[in-house]
Amino acid sequence: ITKIDRMQPSKRSINSEESPQTPKKSKPTTMSKLSERERSEAFSLIPDWITTEGRDAIKRIFLFKDFKSAWHFMNRVAEVANEVDHHPEWFNVYNRVEVTLATHTCNGVSQKDIDLAKKMDHFYSTRV
Repeated sequence: ITKIDRMQPSKRSINSEESPQTPKKSKPTTMSKLSERERSEAFSLIPDWITTEGRDAIKRIFLFKDFKSAWHFMNRVAEVANEVDHHPEWFNVYNRVEVTLATHTCNGVSQKDIDLAKKMDHFYSTRV
């Protein structure tokens, strides 16, 4: 029979990195800016997006019938953005959602931006 020492407190804190309540985050994947050829090909797939002035980013304005529809769209995008760890910069007033996409790790437009833009376009085109 093994004696269990119940007097020793655990050295692990609740806020510890290994705590089951704290999900472990994976290292972010380093993305690179799209080349001119890649940009040209990618931008042809997202024709409603424009490049921003003074910054390597893309932008689009989405208009909805009301605030509830705009918010529903933002919730759908938020779920995907969280899954892929790529979050849009956005601004919402009533039925208008203005979105800017850029990859901060490469200081410009990457494939992550194109993928999220295509997903947002899909959500917009299939809105109720």
